[in-house]
Amino acid sequence: MGKTLNFSQANKLLGKKMDEKDRDIIKLLKDDARAGYGDIGSKVGLSEGAVRKRIRTLSDQGIIRKFTVKLGVAECAQAITLLTTNPAHPTQEVSKRIQTIPNVETTYEVSGEYDIVAVISGMSMTEVNECIEKIRLVDGIMKTNTMIVLRSS
Repeated sequence: MGKTLNFSQANKLLGKKMDEKDRDIIKLLKDDARAGYGDIGSKVGLSEGAVRKRIRTLSDQGIIRKFTVKLGVAECAQAITLLTTNPAHPTQEVSKRIQTIPNVETTYEVSGEYDIVAVISGMSMTEVNECIEKIRLVDGIMKTNTMIVLRSS
């Protein structure tokens, strides 16, 4: 499944407008998925129970799809792979197949020369390379261009 939604897509899924508190909660969780309900509440001006309910609603509605661990580049290897798909294969279907490959953190369907961007991370360069090789075998992939992340800020 796609791992990102913009706020207008999220609003449609919720069936109501997300308010500023929802946006603030999401921003805090993106910065630290381990933040406690009480800590989040004190930062956004809500009780722990209210934050818990909002996060449950955001999760139930698919706005928040998962909580994850993101390793820093110093602790692991990362790469960004740009992919061109065969026009006979729907990009969305190819993207879904790529998302099932271990070590693929996120995929984006994009415009321009490439059709999909995959963000990959692993505990070693070997693990990242194995992931890239698996991506290249996905039916519908015509071309790849991979960049290794040297440093992030």
